[in-house]
Amino acid sequence: MSITRLDPHERLSGAVICNGMIHFAGQVTTDETLDTEGQTANVLHQIDSLLAQAGSRKSDIVSVQIFLTDISEIGEMNKAWDAWLDQGAKPARATVEARLADPAWKVEMTLVARLGS
Repeated sequence: MSITRLDPHERLSGAVICNGMIHFAGQVTTDETLDTEGQTANVLHQIDSLLAQAGSRKSDIVSVQIFLTDISEIGEMNKAWDAWLDQGAKPARATVEARLADPAWKVEMTLVARLGS
């Protein structure tokens, strides 16, 4: 069983492929000046990029965990989510309020997807 690490950083990899599944690290915005909807769209763009690197797409996503610093902004997050979502392949999802490592981050997502279909 091989392990492939995508987008390695100092302390983590952006995603790890093992046993036909892609495990994503928490994905956060690269532009902290954006509002919740904008940060969500930015994170989803990063997810698309990592999926493409792995040879997968959003219809291969099995489950997603979303962390919001302010749960009252779930509507803003959902605007970006709904615009991005593959309506024919909705993953399991949980959304919770949490304090994130950087106070400028409004949203963080982690997910599991199958390797290219």
